[in-house]
Amino acid sequence: MANIHPTAVVDSKATVDGSVEVGAYSIIGPHVVIGEGTKIGPHVVIEGHTTIGRDNILYQFSSIGAAPQDKKYSGEPTRLEIGDRNTIREFCTFNCGTVQDVGVTRIGSDNWIMAYVHIAHDSQLGNNIILANNVTLAGHVHLDDWVFLGGFTTVHQFCHIGAHAMTAFTSAVSQDVPPFVTVAGNRASPVGINAEGLKRRGFTSEQITAIRRAYKTIYRSGLSLEDAKVALANEESSVPDAAVHIRALREFLVNNTRGIAR
Repeated sequence: MANIHPTAVVDSKATVDGSVEVGAYSIIGPHVVIGEGTKIGPHVVIEGHTTIGRDNILYQFSSIGAAPQDKKYSGEPTRLEIGDRNTIREFCTFNCGTVQDVGVTRIGSDNWIMAYVHIAHDSQLGNNIILANNVTLAGHVHLDDWVFLGGFTTVHQFCHIGAHAMTAFTSAVSQDVPPFVTVAGNRASPVGINAEGLKRRGFTSEQITAIRRAYKTIYRSGLSLEDAKVALANEESSVPDAAVHIRALREFLVNNTRGIAR
């Protein structure tokens, strides 16, 4: 415990690995578990039934694991789970889940979460996500891997944003965003695919072309959504190199119940 600042308050019942660093005036509650190599900055409050993995960095003034902002919450022991190697910048607020959903808010690994981000109860975040400053996620939001949300993006409760999707600055997302799609505006509407992001992640030009063609099938062909699903199935079989990506896009549409950004 040599890495804990003398002004920090760490409950004796907390499980904190001996390699964890805790900054001045931070507070860690009795039901908190923190893994190897994680660094907690000054003035951070970690409470509730919160588990944090290894090699995370939490900057100053964040509130992690507080009770959900849900009037139905009655003190149930719901949870917050954070994976490994996340960077969490200043003034972030992450809440525990509710019994009305799965009871846990989950944040995966290798995410870059900038200042003033709010992640509400029962949200489920994957890996390699970037949330720019002041992103706000309402309750029950799902973000798949490699999502990028621009600064001041707001996401309505129960929305689902697919893998590799992107939002522009100040987007207001009120419906689901399919994989690979970029949306902008209030209310957020599609403006193309996240081509630059796909290039950076090693997608080939042929794969990007196929994804762009699939985007046009959904948004530019004039087809109904049901007919677009059929067309995507045909495209999937005709482009083996990109079949897995077209299939992911088609399955997102098939499983969607909330409606997609149009």
